Amino acid sequence: MQSLIWNDLSAVQRAQALQRPVRARGDAVREGVARIIEQVRADGDGALRLLTRRHDGVALDALEVSAAESDAAEAELDATLKLAIAEAAARIEQFHAATAPQPVRVQTAPGVSCERMLRPIARVGLYVPAGSAPLPSTVLMLAVPARLAGCPEVLMCTPPRADGRCDAAVLYAARRCGVQRVFKFGGAQAIAALALGTASVPRCDKLFGPGNAWVTEAKQQVSVLPGGPAIDMPAGPSEVLVIADAAADARIVAADLLSQAEHGPDSQVLLVSPDTALLAAVAVEVERQRALLPRAATASQALSGSRLIKVADLAQAVAVSNAYAPEHLILHVAAPRALLPLIWSAGSVFLGAWSPESVGDYCSGTNHVLPTDGHARAWSGVSVASFQKQITVQELSPAGLRAIGPCAVTLARAEGLEAHARAVTLRLESLESAA
Repeated sequence: MQSLIWNDLSAVQRAQALQRPVRARGDAVREGVARIIEQVRADGDGALRLLTRRHDGVALDALEVSAAESDAAEAELDATLKLAIAEAAARIEQFHAATAPQPVRVQTAPGVSCERMLRPIARVGLYVPAGSAPLPSTVLMLAVPARLAGCPEVLMCTPPRADGRCDAAVLYAARRCGVQRVFKFGGAQAIAALALGTASVPRCDKLFGPGNAWVTEAKQQVSVLPGGPAIDMPAGPSEVLVIADAAADARIVAADLLSQAEHGPDSQVLLVSPDTALLAAVAVEVERQRALLPRAATASQALSGSRLIKVADLAQAVAVSNAYAPEHLILHVAAPRALLPLIWSAGSVFLGAWSPESVGDYCSGTNHVLPTDGHARAWSGVSVASFQKQITVQELSPAGLRAIGPCAVTLARAEGLEAHARAVTLRLESLESAA
């Protein structure tokens, strides 16, 4: 990890210090994804079988997971893991139900009623990766809020294993959370199928879920097609920024950094602290603990693009964090809640020494599908609201129109829109005639 002193850096150097690792989104990925989308558009299910055989080495007899396959997955899954999935799902449901949007009705003037109705998105497609490790936790994070939102159709794609079956924990989580149909193919072709539809795969209105550079590029490309689906958010590799003070335990801080570094070679971790001794101790601990990890090679690649940043004080640390806008922010300081009002841009925040980011990934109740790559400046993580549409309604009585109609007429004529104005004045004249 590179060590930097923030106050010794120029503005340009500061910007460079907060840059994410360069992702594989070059011409080859863009053009390759575009070809896959066109293949799926042209050949549908045939393209899905061909691409799954080419990229995953699996010849699929059926594209969809059968009830028998889901039964077998449930039967073979360890009971302890089943209990953990159920426990995590219950907490995720509790939090997301409590934070879900609610219908609203308000009278903005006498005789003027304005409302907000909530309606679920009719058909949503969930993508659950299964690259270096299957992610049943992602099923929970997507399917639980989809169910709470009331989405009538919830579909899921996840890549198959070498034996042609999907991961048992992923299938069990999908069944438990109410996913109606699961398809066993992944990659950009899965995104294309969910976006365009095929003979076997219904076309979806919105797509959710993380993935590699090809999946991310596919989501972006299908979202700008005429009539294409919405997507949950721009996505990139996982990241964490830790703010720590002199009281922090270097071993725990190092473990937090490594918990993100092991995600993938393009993940990024940053430690920002005013304490020189802590920064040095964490650097030693990171190397000691990294060598013990099963995914040490992956973590090493991620650490090559990571930073240890010395700042003047915690206020400056927060300023650095807001400029970076991390997916995950850990406030590993003596009084973390005191810093919370200063935090403007972060996907999810973890307060204090006893709040590891890992619990947010799995079972605290918040969502782990979060904005990355600096998008936390403007985007939020997945929630029940992500699976809903908010429709406004207004109803005016004659007295209400008399009260606010002149305001609308004045504004319409200021914008040169006389038909807008007449839609109001004709009604007002009618009311006057009746009176």
